[in-house]
Amino acid sequence: MKIAVTGSIATDHLMHFPGRFAEQLLADQLDNVSLSFLVDDLVVRRGGIAANIAFGMAQLGLRPLLVGAVGADFADYRAWLERHHVDCDSVHVSDVAHTARFVCTTDQDMCQIASFYAGAMSEARNIELAPVAARVDGLDLVLISPNDPVAMLRHTAECRERGIPFVADPSQQLARMSGEEIRELIDGATYLMTNAYERELLENKTGLTGDEVLDRVGIRVTTHGKDGVEITGRKIEPLRAPVARELQAYDPTGVGDAFRAGFFAGRSWDLGLERSAQIGALLATLVLETVGTQEYEVHPDSFLKRLEESYGPRAADEVRPLLVS
Repeated sequence: MKIAVTGSIATDHLMHFPGRFAEQLLADQLDNVSLSFLVDDLVVRRGGIAANIAFGMAQLGLRPLLVGAVGADFADYRAWLERHHVDCDSVHVSDVAHTARFVCTTDQDMCQIASFYAGAMSEARNIELAPVAARVDGLDLVLISPNDPVAMLRHTAECRERGIPFVADPSQQLARMSGEEIRELIDGATYLMTNAYERELLENKTGLTGDEVLDRVGIRVTTHGKDGVEITGRKIEPLRAPVARELQAYDPTGVGDAFRAGFFAGRSWDLGLERSAQIGALLATLVLETVGTQEYEVHPDSFLKRLEESYGPRAADEVRPLLVS
């Protein structure tokens, strides 16, 4: 399956606050909040949602096409991704802007406060998908993950126009987009991806009920953190998949991106929704156990062992012939 992953490509600046944000926020002063957190750690990592998803897919043996906008400072990052089998030939390089920056602080409860500087990402609106599809003789699926909002809407419209199945994954951009824009983004999507909070925000901003959302999309996938994932659709029975067993949680940054990578790797292998969700959940756990969104490796034997420990021998048996050794 030829999959294009559109969205942000960024550098992550990740910090840790050795306390609880909740203890510093005063309910009656939220309209006047002014806080500075003294952090005890800083790491700079490669990131961006589209790049994270593409990296995860490549770890599972796929050859995803990364589509986004970056600055001239992307050279080292490009070399890293290409070494890890991500196709970067459709990445747009800006002449004037830097690659985007994600700055995030995580507290001891794994709650996060973050900011995102778009930089070159604003030029993603100039990217057309037709040349990408022509270069690889057609696309089977396009993931439309958080990006410049105009770019997201353009990619959605082009997928509908050209009959390319697409994934609507608005995520953090739900806060930026209007209800009308969100409705336009999700209309006709083969998959709609959100977490539980984003699900409620999407329905609140669009005025759509859950049933009305299902009238617009094929399959709705909602992640619930430690409570696993819920998958619904008009033509399928609802199902829930639990999280995979973890060894030790370190940093939740990029967990959702890894879930998407694993889930759509499973779908590209023609596995069922539940099995695909289990693959996504395990890949997400590998990221949770690592500081940084692209600092993990998938070792087939270990991956299959952990898949069996979490979901049983049948899960491992189905995935074994599909993983690249």
